[in-house]
Amino acid sequence: MTLRAGLVGLGVMGRNHGRVLSDLEGVEFVGVADPAPTAPKTVDGRPVVAEVDDLIALGIDYAVVAAPTVYHLDVGRQLAEAGIHALIEKPVASTAEEARVLRDLFAAKGLVGGVGHIERYNPALQVARQKIEDGLIGEIYQIATRRQSPFPGRIADVGVIKDLASHDIDLTAWVAQQEFISVNARTAHRSGRPHEDMVVAVGTLAGGAITSHIVNWLTPFKERVTVISGENGTLVADTLTADLSYFENGRIQVSWDPASFRGVSEGDMTRFALDRREPLRVEHEAFRDAILSGSTAGIVSFDEGTRVVEIAEQMVTDGVERRLTRSA
Repeated sequence: MTLRAGLVGLGVMGRNHGRVLSDLEGVEFVGVADPAPTAPKTVDGRPVVAEVDDLIALGIDYAVVAAPTVYHLDVGRQLAEAGIHALIEKPVASTAEEARVLRDLFAAKGLVGGVGHIERYNPALQVARQKIEDGLIGEIYQIATRRQSPFPGRIADVGVIKDLASHDIDLTAWVAQQEFISVNARTAHRSGRPHEDMVVAVGTLAGGAITSHIVNWLTPFKERVTVISGENGTLVADTLTADLSYFENGRIQVSWDPASFRGVSEGDMTRFALDRREPLRVEHEAFRDAILSGSTAGIVSFDEGTRVVEIAEQMVTDGVERRLTRSA
């Protein structure tokens, strides 16, 4: 069965989605909706229309929504009411309330809704999760992420938490297979924009692992690192280069001394050979397969995407500085 797909939005991410849709096996890319007066008339020979209703009229089975976040609810509602599946770029909606509306709309219609948390499809993190499931590092003690870069001019409607830290919220819970049960954050506004551009957050997962996240748009280099520490060693994933390394705890004899601190020592280091497929293409293949099978097991569901926005909003709310008082 060949699925007919449409695209909403021709920004930076939208153009990348269009590139993948143009030659995705089992999918016919039929057109794009973008209301901008500067939008081209066609993309790779496919028509560009101004309205989502016009795109729906082309006869599509699903749509990829890469419009600004503020439009996600309206576009998603149009698609749901027309019986069309949707892969919506992260965050799934501007607010948790809107995310819940979208989730419930698609569930009521029996439609597949997915969220574009592309980091899940990075080969370094996919292999890391498999290694954790195989028991390589044993019990997870801590997951620390660093996601830093200069400010991207394409972002105007959300802050760094919903745009960038949402990746870390999703990938941390996913790679550990543990829900967040608490989160605390501190934010800063340094670039003169209404939204936060820097956050440091800590959290606790259901299995007891602690997390830390450094995310900002104020660093003159780009960094995307996830460090997963466990009882047997530490996995380090660089999702910019799709590299994954394992630092094993050393195996040394420790003299019996019940009063001494028993830490770890350096052991062997392994850099895994990975099949480096483009994460965006893998994400599209997973969504196509979810529609065909009716199972959301391989995608980021609207329910999971909604939970990410809920946690992000907790970070934003908690991010106001609280000054300590000194006792007399």
